[in-house]
Amino acid sequence: MAPCADQSLLLFNLATDADDPVLGFTSAWANALAAYFPRVDVMTMRAGRLATADNVRVYSIGKEKGYSEPRRALEFYRRLSSLLLRERYAAAFAHMTPLFAVLAALPLCARGVPLTLWYTHGAVSRTLRLAERVVGRVVTASPESFRLASPKVRVLGHGIDTDQFAPAARPAAGNARFTVLSVGRIAPVKRLETLVEAANRLYHGLELRDLRVRIVGEAAPEDAGYAEGLRRQVTLLGLEAVVTFAGPRPYDQVADEYRRADVMVNLSRTGSLDKAVLEAMACGTPVVTANEAFAAVLAPWADRLLIPHDAPGKLAAALVRLKRLPDDERAVLGAALRARVVADHSLPRLMERLVNVLLTGEPEAGA
Repeated sequence: MAPCADQSLLLFNLATDADDPVLGFTSAWANALAAYFPRVDVMTMRAGRLATADNVRVYSIGKEKGYSEPRRALEFYRRLSSLLLRERYAAAFAHMTPLFAVLAALPLCARGVPLTLWYTHGAVSRTLRLAERVVGRVVTASPESFRLASPKVRVLGHGIDTDQFAPAARPAAGNARFTVLSVGRIAPVKRLETLVEAANRLYHGLELRDLRVRIVGEAAPEDAGYAEGLRRQVTLLGLEAVVTFAGPRPYDQVADEYRRADVMVNLSRTGSLDKAVLEAMACGTPVVTANEAFAAVLAPWADRLLIPHDAPGKLAAALVRLKRLPDDERAVLGAALRARVVADHSLPRLMERLVNVLLTGEPEAGA
């Protein structure tokens, strides 16, 4: 799709903050979209450190300032009205913001601006159901990532920045300890208790004294009890020297976490493609997952990288197999995993297809 010469893009975000450990990638998405439009205007629930291109403008509705929900709603419509009066938009794109899509649908329709929603999550709320009705298109990463049956859905894959998430420029010396990594929020859906139990079987059962488990991420307030339960589990099993709760990391430091790990574990039960798994693969780091959404992605390596849910014994066995893998075989596996992400889930590939949807309604030109 050739760049749009005379009309801008309106982008709705939950957070525009290059340091956000979960949503930091949205800045890279805004910058990539800016290559196709003369200007990208971003309306965001919360703004933090901005690292955006010169033709990207960011307008926060004030969550970082502590604005109440009613005040944020007023700010949303004030900003939106001002932008629609002075700017011509070729399209509007709501990234993981079904609420913003619902709020903006009528003003955008009145101006003839097509609206597309990106959504990748297993949850189906009433707001999402309403958003599906009012948008022109829904785009998602995989069939499992959007659980409403709709003719509006277009599956595009993920958009991983494979320049940022890439193997180390120089091969690192082998870790003194076999490092197993988890990246993402600490929540029951992540099934981290299975990882802790697998560590127990490896450390105490098989006496793998060089084992290290590193959990990168934090719990939302509603999941604080779950996180505390995990810490108690670690203490009761005598794994304080093995399992580290590293807390969240700024987004630009996450790639180094993947590179330093021997394997990344993802036990999520969301049923949708977890971006963290693809980021680890892009860094050439082997992954072990119980997420059935990765069955097609990891099909050539299913016997060693896919495990059942809630099966600490199977997880422990998979980790042992990877630990014993010769260095040359590990390098081949890592390169193959990265190649899969580059081919099917790279940021340039996604942006080309996404812009096609925004402007024509279909992911391929001439579709």
